Amino acid sequence: MKALVISGGGSKGAFAGGVAQYLIEQQNKEYDMFLGTSTGSLLVPHLATNNIGKLYDIFTNVKQSTIFSINPFVQHKKGDREYVSINYFNSILQFIKRKRTFGESKNLRKHIKKHFTEEEFNLIRETKEDVVVTVSNLSKNRVEYKSINDFSYEEFCDWIWISCNYIPFMSLVKRDGFEYADGGLGCVIPIREAILRGATEVDAIVLESENLEYNKVLGKNPFSLMINLFGHLLDQVEKADIAIGKLAAKHRDVKLNLYYTPTQLTENSLIFSKRLMTKWWEDGFEYAKQKHMGAEVSK
Repeated sequence: MKALVISGGGSKGAFAGGVAQYLIEQQNKEYDMFLGTSTGSLLVPHLATNNIGKLYDIFTNVKQSTIFSINPFVQHKKGDREYVSINYFNSILQFIKRKRTFGESKNLRKHIKKHFTEEEFNLIRETKEDVVVTVSNLSKNRVEYKSINDFSYEEFCDWIWISCNYIPFMSLVKRDGFEYADGGLGCVIPIREAILRGATEVDAIVLESENLEYNKVLGKNPFSLMINLFGHLLDQVEKADIAIGKLAAKHRDVKLNLYYTPTQLTENSLIFSKRLMTKWWEDGFEYAKQKHMGAEVSK
């Protein structure tokens, strides 16, 4: 049984879309199971329906207004560089309202339901083994994996949304008496979970370069420094997930293929730019193509 696994990574998910497009369309890979965390959870339902053209249009046109109902960021452009800074008004307003997050992401919930239909939900359940999204149960201090086979359409859309909620910048969601947030807070890339669910071959797309060959520029204020700190912590979680995944694959004799970004794509994956995401999608497709061409030559 073949599984496609996609890590978290915000706007860098466009790169994963390009890699997946090459694997499915050019390598004729047919996956039985799809697992994702955060941005990966947005991608996997559409990949499971094999509607890559629709996914490309949706993903490369995402804006901050698509995600945030209360936006904690202001996006700037200076020359070719795009960056975000704090939206002081919205953040202070959240404090006044005694909210626990700097922003709210209710627009993303509407966006998911608008573009992932109930017909597509039913099609996946009829034709695929499983689609799984990763969430963090903060009340229980554990990671949970939510299968499309265990929930209604409305409930599964909620779990996709919850998997993407990168707190404290997005919504903290209460379900069944527990509080949930972004799956990447506990598991950035669920390789081991795919193996435990019976995968015998796993293609895993990791939205980070394999080796850190640059010095990160740390934020100049507490807010941007917090973003850098969260990024650092998630990098450590991701490395642990990959190490655990490799061990599980070796133990169970599972073929594991890892696809990293060949270079650093962005310092801040909460920047959503059509120009950048279109380029990253194309870069992902070309990277997967070159990787497979190199593999063929070395045989």
